[in-house]
Order: sequence, then C-alpha cells, then structure tokens
Amino acid sequence: MHQAQAHATWSSRIVFLMAAIGAAVGLGNVWKFPYTAGVSGGGAFVLIYIVSIAAVAAPIVMAELLIGRRGRRSPVNSFRELASKAGASTGWRWVGVINVTAVFLILTFYSVIAGWALAYVPKVVSGAFTGMGSEGVGQEFNELLASPLSMILWHGIFMILTIAIVARGVVGGIEKAVKFLMPSLFAMLLVLVGYAAVAGDFGAAVDFMFSVDFSKINAEVVLAAIGQAFFSVSVAMGLMIAYGAYLPETVRIPRASFIIAGADTLVALLAGLAIFPLVFANGLDPAEGPGLIFVTLPIAFGSMPAGSLFGTIFFLLLIFAALTSSIAIMEPIVSWADEQTAMARGPSAILVGTGAWLIGLVTVFSFNVWSGIHPLSAFKTFEGKTIFDLIDYLTSNIMLPLGGILIAVFAGWILSRSDTMDELGLSDGVAYRAWQFGMRFLAPVLVAAVLVFNLT
Repeated sequence: MHQAQAHATWSSRIVFLMAAIGAAVGLGNVWKFPYTAGVSGGGAFVLIYIVSIAAVAAPIVMAELLIGRRGRRSPVNSFRELASKAGASTGWRWVGVINVTAVFLILTFYSVIAGWALAYVPKVVSGAFTGMGSEGVGQEFNELLASPLSMILWHGIFMILTIAIVARGVVGGIEKAVKFLMPSLFAMLLVLVGYAAVAGDFGAAVDFMFSVDFSKINAEVVLAAIGQAFFSVSVAMGLMIAYGAYLPETVRIPRASFIIAGADTLVALLAGLAIFPLVFANGLDPAEGPGLIFVTLPIAFGSMPAGSLFGTIFFLLLIFAALTSSIAIMEPIVSWADEQTAMARGPSAILVGTGAWLIGLVTVFSFNVWSGIHPLSAFKTFEGKTIFDLIDYLTSNIMLPLGGILIAVFAGWILSRSDTMDELGLSDGVAYRAWQFGMRFLAPVLVAAVLVFNLT
C-alpha cells in the first residue's frame, strides 16, 4: 500500500484512539470551551459548535490522518514526500513547517498555563479557598501571576513531565501515559458532573447550554463556534499527522476521525455540565471569560460541601487534559528532529522541551515584569497586547487557520483521488464525494472566514 514504515506503530486501535482523543482533549475543552460558550450566548453557540465539529473539524482530522499514514513521516517530511509523488512542488513541505513552528510556540505558553493548574492543586488540597470571597480568590490568582519565580517553577515541572513521557517513545512513553491518563480523565470528569448535579444548579446549566435562542445567532457567534470547534479538536497543528504516521493499516480513518471528534465534543460538553451548575448555584457569572476556571470556580468550590476534595479532582483533571495534549504537541517536533539529525529520541525531547521552556519565560514575564511592554502598540489591533498576547494571536489567529486551509487544499486538490480513497477506505460514492467537497470548498471557505474575522 505504501513505502516501508519509518516509525513504530500503535500497538492497538484502542491505544491509538486514546492517544488521539488525548491529543484533541486539552485546555481548550476544559478551560476555553465553557467560558467561550458563556461569553457567546450558551445554547446557540453550542449548537453551531456541534455542527462545525461534524462539518469542518472531523473531515480535516481525516485529512491529517491520511497524510500522516500515507507519508509515514513527520508533518514536514510527509508533505514533502507526498507532494513529490503527486508531481507537485516540494514547497508544500512549508505547510508542515508552519504546523511544527506553530505547535512549538503553543507549547511554550501552554506549559505556563498548565503550570497554573499545578500551582492550584496544593492550594485547593489545603483548603486555601474555603469560605474565601471573590476578592480573596482574585488576589490569590493575581499573586501567582505576579510571581515570576513561582510561575517558572510550575512551568518547569510541567515541561519535565512532558519531556519524560515523549523521550520514552511511542510505545514506551506516549502509550503508557495515555493508558493511565485518559481513563482517569473520563472518570474524574464523570465524578465532577455527578457532584455538580447534586451540589449545583444542574437545571439552570442544562437550560443555559442546550436551550437555543436563535436571536443570539449572528456572524460573530457562528465564527466563534467554528473557530472553537477547529481549535478544540487540535486540527492544523500536525498532531494528527504525527500520530497518523504510526497508524496501522487496519484502522479505518473515517470512523476513527468521528470517534476522536465525538469524544472531544463529549468532554467539552461534560466540562460545561461540571462547571456551570456550580457557577449558577453560587450566583456567579458564566461569561467571566478566562478567569472562569482560576477565579470563579475556586469561589464555588470554597463555598460548597466537600469543595476541597472536588476542587482537587477538578484541577487534576485540568492537568491530565493538558498533559495528554502537551505530549502530542511535542511529538511532531521531536519526530521531525529524529528524521533530520542523528540525535537519539531522548536528547531530542530534552532539547525541544528545554527550548520551549526557555521561550516560555517570555510568557511568564508578560504577566509581571514585562506586563507594561506592548511592542506593537503603534497598531490599533495590537494596542495593549503583551508579548504573550502577540504569540497567542500569531499562532491561534494566523498560523493555525492558515495551516488548516492549506491542509484541506492539499488533501482535496493535490493528493490523487486514488490515494485518498485508498487511505480512507472509501469507494467513489456519496461519502467520499462529500468529504472531497468539504476539503476542496467548504473547509477552506469557512476556515478562511474565521481567519479574516480574527484579523479584523
């Protein structure tokens, strides 16, 4: 079917699905989805989000997995090899370069934010938030952000955990980690939903998330939902291309893609059902924004029965979700380094992780000693943005949508019909033509709309 494999393969379909779902499930589901839903009108946003997952995100996951399995290389080299075989320019490898560069930059600040969750565990365990009001919890969070040394420590611990797993390889490291992390993550999430149903206002949360007020649906809500769906499933980051390179021939890509996208959506919805009942029961604001997790929820846990126990479970859930994603984020970079150099995997992972940790210090300092530095304030769009804000803007608003458009175009227009049908295991029928239409027209247009919206 294709050339000899350049990498190990996943030991089973179940382990691959756990790893891929872990790659998709991350801070975007547990941290970003609930507050974005809160800000964007609840049920109206959720409805469009689910449609976008099925129409845009899952088909692009299919494209990434088929590129990875067809190329059997890192994202950069898979694009180069497949473009060459298709008689197209090897300049397509630059799509892989965009993927790898974006994930490296994302890893630098992802680790810092995951470090906040690590820092909160001892606070919640010790009952630091018990009975504390909004002012006290807000001050606690602000003190963490104001302390570069504390943030550097937690950022470092999280990066060491990521390096330790990736350095041990696909079977010895990533597989062993996800076999423990993913079942634990789902178990903790279900426990938290149960707790929220008993201790919180579950009816108000269900109403907020699932009753659709069509008057709230406007262009902004639609594009926010498409963007969240796109980023939530971790498409256009090269993660699924890297994981697809280890995919056995026996795994059916279309089915696997919808399982991955479906599980990712389920986690996001369950996270909302774990969070919003507590928010409503305490009369707090669901549209709090990024502070929902680190300020609003600790207030709720601090005032509820067994709040310290369930608050601890919540922040462990956040750490596990972040870790399954961070190992996937590091993997495309390490696999590319393996192919380009004679360096062993362990030293590659240490080098990549150390580099990301060092550049992550820029994000750390953006919250304290460099918080007054706004390099591009001369431009209205970037007025008041710190260096971290600019890195986040570059990756989330430009590099990922651009990568998504190019991946769709490559799969839809450059790869041959016979190659894509072969990898997807589809005949030339309605299902294949729908996917091809999605790659050629629907995904590029919708993702381009998100790109333009983000830039204006």
